[in-house]
Amino acid sequence: MKQTLFILLLAFCVFSCRKINNPKDENVLITQVNDTIYEKPELNEKSASYLYHFAYECIDQEYPNKLGQVLGDSTYLKEPSELHPAFYGCFDWHSSVHGHWTLLNLIKELPDFKERDAILLKLQKNITKENVLKEVAYFDDVHNNTFERTYGWAWLLKVAETLQDWDTPEAKELYTNLEPLVKLIEQKYIEFLPKLKYPIRVGEHPNTAFGMSFALDYAKKYSPKLEAIIIEKAKEYYLNDKGCPVTWEPGGFDFLSPCLQEASLMLKVLPKKEFEVWLDAFLPDFRKNPAAYIEVAIVTDRSDGKLAHLDGLNFSRAWCLYEIGKALDNDKMINLANKHFNYSYKKMDSGEYAGAHWLASFALYAVLKST
Repeated sequence: MKQTLFILLLAFCVFSCRKINNPKDENVLITQVNDTIYEKPELNEKSASYLYHFAYECIDQEYPNKLGQVLGDSTYLKEPSELHPAFYGCFDWHSSVHGHWTLLNLIKELPDFKERDAILLKLQKNITKENVLKEVAYFDDVHNNTFERTYGWAWLLKVAETLQDWDTPEAKELYTNLEPLVKLIEQKYIEFLPKLKYPIRVGEHPNTAFGMSFALDYAKKYSPKLEAIIIEKAKEYYLNDKGCPVTWEPGGFDFLSPCLQEASLMLKVLPKKEFEVWLDAFLPDFRKNPAAYIEVAIVTDRSDGKLAHLDGLNFSRAWCLYEIGKALDNDKMINLANKHFNYSYKKMDSGEYAGAHWLASFALYAVLKST
């Protein structure tokens, strides 16, 4: 009896497997799962009103503050606004810089934005000739001459790029005031990159590809010498890279994707056909199904500054995917960018300063790259 039951069960299993594995069998139900289409971000009065207050409220909020300073002696102990009269708010220097970038781009892209006049007043109060010269003196100090290398440098050049692209009297005045610091940062890049033998491939501030990518945007328009150095070093560092372990990402504190940030840079360095060949070796099959390799990063505690980095990762992944997806006409990348953006955008206003002091910049940059 047991043997008979066993034979009947085996026959049933074999028959069932045949039906499942035979898509032509009319008794087999085939279910097709459609990919979700995620909403694309847009810069308009509503989104600008949401984003602006993060930067507007923090660029003159002096405390809490993380100085990142090297003390030469007791005379170095000063208030943040004394050390950095232009960029003292938003918790740290680089966040203050890209907070200024955020406000500048909102009124540049939306000339009739209702908060335009209030924003301009704040910017003009901070970016004065006197304040900028004090910033230059800080960067020239023997103990702090590598301050903000290269993350803060990159954002400072982004501010300079915006001001020079924006043909208004206000922008010209602000750029004239900022120019001494811009030229100093340019020179620091020119001196540093030839000495950097190996790229830094982390998901946080020192990431070399990020610093070079933002600086290259500026240099292509306004600094041919820096442009040539960045292109040369990018090829030296990354041209022969293959099989980037994107499935290892993210690290727990990442706000940049080492793999996607490198791809974003190489997109700006290589002609399209060469980039496609490079990308297929660097991230095999990624173009076919990017969602199989990266998923939205989940933030478990937005009051923890390091864990909140992952919201920034979602935004920075989004802007890289927009850049690459648009260049290669790849809708899957663009949709995946939308997914990353929407997850963190809806959670930015959590009331936690750990993210509020900087995330609007990353969100806005992603929005601008989506258009």
